[in-house]
Amino acid sequence: MHYMPEAVPGPDPSFDDATYWTNCQEKKLTFQRCGKCQTYRHPPGPFCPQCHSDQIEWVEAPEEGELFSFTVIHHPAHQAVRERVPYNVVLVSFPTMGGVRVISNVIDAEPDELKFGMKLRLVWGQAGNGQTIPLFKKA
Repeated sequence: MHYMPEAVPGPDPSFDDATYWTNCQEKKLTFQRCGKCQTYRHPPGPFCPQCHSDQIEWVEAPEEGELFSFTVIHHPAHQAVRERVPYNVVLVSFPTMGGVRVISNVIDAEPDELKFGMKLRLVWGQAGNGQTIPLFKKA
């Protein structure tokens, strides 16, 4: 499923987030957790921001999160989305994982339907470069 037009570029994994994107390709949304103090974090990084440990674990997220914040885009950020506006960009929180958050889109909601704290369900889509990306629907 393509939420955005195929011409919109997809993520370009870096050294720190390559495992995150590899897991997404397998339709597993995972976040880093410190192996020492158990603090969750996203985006991924080499050291825990809490205790500075380099012990990393990857933990699969639940399929349900909640809407922490959002914005509605009315001016296209890329020529390929000119016909797609308005669209949303959301911050989804996972309370059972220490409130770790991920940026995404809610693909089945009109702008006036988005409400802080609303329950969202993970679904999978595809970016223009073929990368599998996490998207969300109303739960």
